[in-house]
Amino acid sequence: MAGSTLASPSAEPIVAVAAPAVSVSPGRETWRRFRRHRLAMISAIVLALLILAVVAGPWVWTVPINEIDFSAQLEGPSWAHPLGTDDLGQDILARMLYGGRISLAVGLAAMVVATVVGVIVGALAGMSRRWLDPFLMWVTDLFLSLPQLPLLLLVIYLFREQLKALFGLEGGVFVLIVIVIGGLRWMPVARLVRAQFFSLREKEFVEAARASGATRFRQMVHHILPNAIGPVIVASTIEVSSAIIAESTLSFLGLGFPPDIPTWGRLLFDAKDQLDAAPHWALFPGAAIFLTVLSINFIGDGLRDALDPRRVI
Repeated sequence: MAGSTLASPSAEPIVAVAAPAVSVSPGRETWRRFRRHRLAMISAIVLALLILAVVAGPWVWTVPINEIDFSAQLEGPSWAHPLGTDDLGQDILARMLYGGRISLAVGLAAMVVATVVGVIVGALAGMSRRWLDPFLMWVTDLFLSLPQLPLLLLVIYLFREQLKALFGLEGGVFVLIVIVIGGLRWMPVARLVRAQFFSLREKEFVEAARASGATRFRQMVHHILPNAIGPVIVASTIEVSSAIIAESTLSFLGLGFPPDIPTWGRLLFDAKDQLDAAPHWALFPGAAIFLTVLSINFIGDGLRDALDPRRVI
């Protein structure tokens, strides 16, 4: 129609509605960041398989660790003995599965001792404002200056018989090695915790807790330590691998576990004179130590990246 106009419907304003933010728990976010670290994930799988093997392996491979087969001395890998035999004809696979339990248990127990002592010393030093911090750091520096391997050898040589009488042969050696290794590995954890406490004790949430009447012990345990636990976890993973290497070194030098307790280090010590005739005897326990330590170190790297919010993964 001429001269007529069509009225367009009035346009309604479009309002953008923001989607509600999805909250992710800190644990789930840490796991997401850890999964993106490929080497750490591969190492975690390798370590889990090693732990599963030493825990469940003796029930699957039921060959006794001290069974002697005089017809198969220094035999290479075969269907009857997948990892070969030693100079007495004992099955290396069975001995590795049994000894792996002890090697890993030593690493974990020594890590717990080192972490507990380091956290206590570091927390006390980090919260102290007077004489206690310089004294504890002096003690820490004193332990750091000690030559660890000679001191390990000396302490084990002096006290192993007394602890054998108290806990028995295997238990006494285990307790002594764990205490000595853990007692000489707490210093890096203590220095790390002290530094974390120094940076956190003046934060607003600690000031608020102090103003509300919280005791110094409550400030340490409930407010500062939970926020400093990330670096402690990373340091603890490194302590496990250090303890395994220390135990293997002691056993290789002949001052660790006795011959009837076949830890991975002890197997290396027993194989050192037969490297030409039976290289497999040293190869497999050495590879187990290498894979375990390497996996733990990569897991520590992954945890460090996952627990640090400043790192982009």
